[in-house]
Amino acid sequence: MKNSNNQHSLNTISRNFNSHLHLIRFLTYLLLLACGITLGIIISFYLKSLNFNLHFTQLSQKTTLLPLRQPIVFDSSLNGSHEGLKKFIEPSQVVHDLSDEELLWRASLSPKINEYPFDRVPKVAFLFLVRGPVPLAPLWEKFFKGHKGYYSIYVHSNPSYNGSEVESPVFHGRRIPSKKVEWGKFNMIEAERRLLANALLDFSNQRFVLISESCIPLFNFSTVYSYLMNSTKSYVMAYDQASSVGRGRYRIKMSPTIKLREWRKGSQWFEMDRNLALEVISDRTYYPVFGKYCNGSCYADEHYLPTLVSIKFWKSNTNRSLTWVDWSKGGPHPVKYVRPEVTCEFLENLRNQTCKYNGNSTNVCYLFARKFLPTSLTRLMRFAPKVMHL
Repeated sequence: MKNSNNQHSLNTISRNFNSHLHLIRFLTYLLLLACGITLGIIISFYLKSLNFNLHFTQLSQKTTLLPLRQPIVFDSSLNGSHEGLKKFIEPSQVVHDLSDEELLWRASLSPKINEYPFDRVPKVAFLFLVRGPVPLAPLWEKFFKGHKGYYSIYVHSNPSYNGSEVESPVFHGRRIPSKKVEWGKFNMIEAERRLLANALLDFSNQRFVLISESCIPLFNFSTVYSYLMNSTKSYVMAYDQASSVGRGRYRIKMSPTIKLREWRKGSQWFEMDRNLALEVISDRTYYPVFGKYCNGSCYADEHYLPTLVSIKFWKSNTNRSLTWVDWSKGGPHPVKYVRPEVTCEFLENLRNQTCKYNGNSTNVCYLFARKFLPTSLTRLMRFAPKVMHL
């Protein structure tokens, strides 16, 4: 009987032990499962973080390897402030490192919405095409004085010019990145488009005047500004000339893009509105043809704009220039004026000529005149303020 009881006790203990052993195994498995899940979550987060950091690092490396440019000295802030917008649409600096292709592309951007979301004063852009300094700068200084905010100045000079001469305040810091320009060569057209493109970066510029280093104003700023802002036309001289210096310069290889009957000649010293300026820098049809075939004695600077405007934009053009020049002596160059020729009477005669303006007759025909040599500056400074009421 005693042995039977002992055996029963042993069986009970064994069952209890097995029960506890199963419980311990279950708890161990549960603990291992929990640890596995936890470890899996940790590894998952780690891998995601590693992948993100790797992607970010690669992206950063790619970004660093890209050529970084700061094309225009605009406001780098992207906070959408009105000040930031103003600096974008009206950049105060002209220094940049854009290539010509990048510049023309950037300048060709035009808003589709006609209304401006800011207060805007329309400006006249004066585009000075010079070899070095602006020799008649003191006269232009008087012309611009007191009218800040109504004009912009852009100067294109040969890259060889080192700027060693003291700059007039209104021209200081207004030299655009420039390239070599030669008289009568196609690079003259490149320079004109470069000037236009830089001026178009300022959305407030609405009229554009090309000025030479021998050019002077014939009226005061208020008269010139009102004349241009109220004009309904652009001023690109264009005419058909049958002689050797007209049609004789046409190149047959320009056909069929440009036909002989479409070939025009005129002064390169233009004045145009913003719409035409955008069309000129965006031209991908006629510009390449001139660049390829109009070289040497073709004189692209006298034919590109007159031909382009006559073919596509003749309805909005006057076919005349606002810059007077004297070709009366014949030859490849106009008459040049030195000190003795500058008198009050001479300037008054230039100012009083008759032509059409917005369909009506006017005696304000030319706003500017050319071929005044630096030696004429002393007499210009003496007489011009009286005649022009500067």
